[in-house]
Amino acid sequence: MNEKENSSELSRSKLKWDFCPICGTKIPQIENIQYCIKCGVDLQYINIHMRMPPRKSQSSKQLYSYGAPRLLKKRLNQDDLLNLKDKQLWGAGASIGITAAAFSAMEIISLGVVFIFIFLSGSIEEASNAVANPYFIIFSSFIELVLFIVPLLYVGKHLERPNISNRLIILGFTTKGYNKIQLLKEILLGLGFAVVGVLLVLFVSFVMEVLLSAIFGVSIVSELGGSPGEVDALILSSDILSLVFLVIIMIVIIGTSEEVLFRGFLQKGLIRNLGKTWGIILTALIFSSIHLIGVFLLPESLTVFVISLLLNFFPYFAISLLLGLLYYWRKENLIAVMITHGVYNALTIILVFLVFNIF
Repeated sequence: MNEKENSSELSRSKLKWDFCPICGTKIPQIENIQYCIKCGVDLQYINIHMRMPPRKSQSSKQLYSYGAPRLLKKRLNQDDLLNLKDKQLWGAGASIGITAAAFSAMEIISLGVVFIFIFLSGSIEEASNAVANPYFIIFSSFIELVLFIVPLLYVGKHLERPNISNRLIILGFTTKGYNKIQLLKEILLGLGFAVVGVLLVLFVSFVMEVLLSAIFGVSIVSELGGSPGEVDALILSSDILSLVFLVIIMIVIIGTSEEVLFRGFLQKGLIRNLGKTWGIILTALIFSSIHLIGVFLLPESLTVFVISLLLNFFPYFAISLLLGLLYYWRKENLIAVMITHGVYNALTIILVFLVFNIF
């Protein structure tokens, strides 16, 4: 039997086991799979010959390490991008590290902009007034695009053709494969879950306020819950035009950038390394913690810190879980998820504006 016939025989063979006989990794349900996704051993060879394959039978994309074959990481081609479900992609360390790097870069740039304003104005008071202006916040919101750009740059190393289109596809920011009806479905799902998100956060906030009031007393919890935060104060100082711009920014910039980083990159990597449950939960924890950094800065007292942390953490955690589950349900496509996040933010801003300015 020549080499070509032997290869054909291997491709037709059905594996006798569900787990790799060498490393014990579960074998994906892929037709004619030949190599273990973890250790890289030739499963088809062992299946037929019931022994380890000789080194020469290993693919040129494999190598031996301490006597065991290991599959070198393969860059994804166009066909791979059509089905990323069984692809390993980046590790858990890279998922968390790149996310932290993106957020740190955004914060450094934001601080740099503030320092420039202080330098140009010559007065901290004047700079503070300028920074508190709603239009400055609208302008500075474009800095959040860093959360989009950093993972976009990183994922190129996993692609055979790292053009913009393929980078967006691997992150789930694509309409490829969707017709008009399917695209409309994703949009409607995004709008519907945005409303669900608002109701969910209102419910969780109410429950936490009731529980904390029972534990710490009604007066202190009411004082913390009733006093406007930085975002609320910003909305209170907004006029109709700046409010419209804020709503647009939330949908186009904030929702899109944060979902590309947290769901399209972070959760996608964590699920492949830690599994669905822990991937979604850990992403929600990181998402919530990053949004609560201000709570950790100079707390008035331990009691105020604990109450502020719990009052804010669980609503963020709840909306992040909703977004994570929606992303997983939509087969790692970001269309519905980005719309949900952006419209949820927009609805929250509009509600706060109406409550404090009209009712």
